[in-house]
Amino acid sequence: MNTDVIVVGAGPTGLMLACELALAGVRTRILERRTEPQRHSRALSLHPRSVELMDQRGLLDRFLPLGRTVPGWHFAGLRTQLDFSALDSRHGYTLFLAQARTEAILEERARELGVEISRGYETLGVSHDGDGVEVETRVPGGGTETVRGLYTVGCDGGRSVVRQAAGIGFPGTDETLTGVLGDFAVVDPQPGALDAARARGVIVAPLERGLTRFVYLDPERLRVPAREPVTLEEFRASLTRITGSDCGVAEPRWLSRFGNATRLAESYRSGRILLAGDAAHIHFPAAGQGLNTGLQDAVNLGWKLAAEVGGWAPPGLLDSYDGERRPVGQSVTENTEVQTLLAELTLIARYQRPAAALRILLDQLLGMAEVNRRLADQISALGTCYPPTAPGADPLVGRRMPDVGLTAAGAEATRVYELLPQGRFVLLTPPGDPALREAVDTGWGSRVTAVTVDKHGEHPDLDGVTEVLVRPDGHVAWATRTTDAGARDDERIQALTAWAGTPSSSS
Repeated sequence: MNTDVIVVGAGPTGLMLACELALAGVRTRILERRTEPQRHSRALSLHPRSVELMDQRGLLDRFLPLGRTVPGWHFAGLRTQLDFSALDSRHGYTLFLAQARTEAILEERARELGVEISRGYETLGVSHDGDGVEVETRVPGGGTETVRGLYTVGCDGGRSVVRQAAGIGFPGTDETLTGVLGDFAVVDPQPGALDAARARGVIVAPLERGLTRFVYLDPERLRVPAREPVTLEEFRASLTRITGSDCGVAEPRWLSRFGNATRLAESYRSGRILLAGDAAHIHFPAAGQGLNTGLQDAVNLGWKLAAEVGGWAPPGLLDSYDGERRPVGQSVTENTEVQTLLAELTLIARYQRPAAALRILLDQLLGMAEVNRRLADQISALGTCYPPTAPGADPLVGRRMPDVGLTAAGAEATRVYELLPQGRFVLLTPPGDPALREAVDTGWGSRVTAVTVDKHGEHPDLDGVTEVLVRPDGHVAWATRTTDAGARDDERIQALTAWAGTPSSSS
């Protein structure tokens, strides 16, 4: 066996997944078709939940200094922005950071953890049996190599070879419109030129190295296939039609066309083959959700697959990846279709007046705090809640664990997320039972960190909670509000066994 898990694709999803697996001691190898890291950045943002995940793994200090925080975000380009700063998070903002930077940070972390990254390895096919998987690759310089492992995860994009080899369907809708983006070293220096472009629906964003990105939908070029190259002449002509000026764009560093094909994998797993990121879901890049959804797929899958490889996964744990993340993928594809439709109606002449009225109405609705928060929770992914697996579960189960401050005996951590960098379960217990931590350490010591909490910060979701088990991905596995120590002991053992596997003195 060459390795435990073969990850196909070294984009953000594949790199994050490899980090999660290696953190749990899983031998992991990434196979990447490109010989060099991607220089261009289609995605530019990390939304609040993704920022939280980096915080949970102790990586946030690597990201924050390189980006710029933005407290508001957009839905369908409406004037009234989503207020991320009002959300229940220490990180109520989007971190404006180029995808290439995100990938570089994650690759550095993966290598620190011992992940083998093989560039120039093009995946040709995948097969699996009851004992493992084989990935056929074309290697640098010609020839082929068969890499064998226990599991393979396809993080290889919308045209995923892994997904096709697994025979997993990818139903959805074909491309019906396209947009264009361009990164330029030179733009019009006159005051007001870029503001005028923004006022007409063109996205204008400063990038690193003095570049400026423009993104637009040209009503006269909506049906141009995404595969058709973009020229500087086309870009200038479109900007002139839309804004009355070509904004002085010159010296393009990257020109690209993107479409609204929307598809969702029929399943995220087929035996020993799994999917994550764009291999599992593609959509129009409305509200910048694609990269973020992929990162969150990776963190949900990583610890579950590691448990399966490690031999301690409870029945059904790995299947819960599909059960939890596929509905999220469906929600994302649906809301991006809504946003794309609104944008398209605004550009089509016969719909422009009613579409303008609809946008005014939606802007008014977004001005209502409850409506704004609901959409902000969805786009930021802070509202993601996984369904409980047991009847009568506490309302906290499945939700993100609030990152409250802690006063914990024998622990240096001052808040919950500081207990999660090792990717283990965390059991927060009340004081008063000195034998409890020893019992947890004996039965689940390599999988669960038990922390006696003398006091935690106030939070409405935690009112009356006496004990809580936090999953490695920061969601709540179990919580109880009972003050009966005996009943709580029984609940705890059931929860630990259901989530962290059968207790073992050798754990």
